[in-house]
Amino acid sequence: MFAVLSLFIAAALLLTSCGQKGYECDDPIGCVVIGPGEPVHIAYALVVAGPNETLGIDSRNGVEIAISDTGGEILGHPVQFDGEDTGCNAEGGQAAGTKLAADPTIVAVIGTSCSSEARVAMPLFSEAGFVVVSPSNTAPDLTEPGNPNNYPGYFRTAHNDQVQGRVAAEFAYNVLGLRRAATIHDGSLYAEKLQEVFANTFAELGGTVTAQEAVDPNQTDMSSVLTSIAAGNPEIIYFPIFMPAGGFIIRQARTTPGLENVYLMGADGLFSPDVMQGGGAEVEGFMVSSPLVQGPDYDAFVAKYQEMFGTAPISIFHAHAYDAYMLIKAAIESVAIVQDDGTLIIPRQALRDAMAATTNFDGLTGNLTCTPTGDCADPYIAVYQYHAGQYPPEVIWQP
Repeated sequence: MFAVLSLFIAAALLLTSCGQKGYECDDPIGCVVIGPGEPVHIAYALVVAGPNETLGIDSRNGVEIAISDTGGEILGHPVQFDGEDTGCNAEGGQAAGTKLAADPTIVAVIGTSCSSEARVAMPLFSEAGFVVVSPSNTAPDLTEPGNPNNYPGYFRTAHNDQVQGRVAAEFAYNVLGLRRAATIHDGSLYAEKLQEVFANTFAELGGTVTAQEAVDPNQTDMSSVLTSIAAGNPEIIYFPIFMPAGGFIIRQARTTPGLENVYLMGADGLFSPDVMQGGGAEVEGFMVSSPLVQGPDYDAFVAKYQEMFGTAPISIFHAHAYDAYMLIKAAIESVAIVQDDGTLIIPRQALRDAMAATTNFDGLTGNLTCTPTGDCADPYIAVYQYHAGQYPPEVIWQP
């Protein structure tokens, strides 16, 4: 199902070099030279341990399915896929970025999981010459032209929260008919930006934003924040944060006077089976805005996921990770120089240019076209609702 990328002009010239001996790399940021029989090294930088591990493990599973579907090879070389846990925080992103950036065999990185990790890891990855494709970073800063957080080599198959925040606000205002909203963020780049887009859009539509509060991601007692929010009489609280803080808010909101019947809504960071345990019985009716992927190709992917890992998908960005790998593979195939003895030479800047020139790529998540600053997604956001004892949550609205 995956069409050949419509890639950059120089690809044809590079391909004519296939088979030449003694190729000298003239790429401005260098080349990766892979000897006969040696692997193409693609690494991951994902959260695969701790309270948000389902986010990264789910993405890693998606990549492993993509590798399996393509025979475990790129241009006749086996694929080496390994990586580092990023913790879904800046400290983890820094540590993983430092370690991976020191490995010159890495061609590309799939990650990070969380936008706060990308902010500190990308300077290292970019300097190392890597192509980086995130399946789940959504903060607008990361692909905003001219923003200091937008680095060369960065791409994502995940949506931009300029899209998600607007859809969530439009759902609250137009579909639920609500006019008073409060937000909570946890200080992360992802949560702060997403609640900001939601709040701005809700106000533009004519609603009143009664409060914009913050919590610490390790905070367990939410009483003071929730009591303060209750004083403004909101009809909905939008808190696009992570676990475990999200679970504490779900539980404690229902025992806060004035919030017993307020709508509670999170985002893709709270699309996880861990929310079922963290929220307890109070998870009933809790909503999240998250991507929606549908169709027969996706159904076949889910069946293979079940077969390989013994479970249905455990988070929401598995298909985006699948597409991240497929984009990287197609870009490598378009620019690599294959020598007579099987040596593979991958020019790093040419690979970045090929990624940036991606147009109308037939992906599992939609029709993917990359902007110069790295947005490649075909974004489609829906609203899901949790029911106690049932996972995944139910789709209740789609634009």
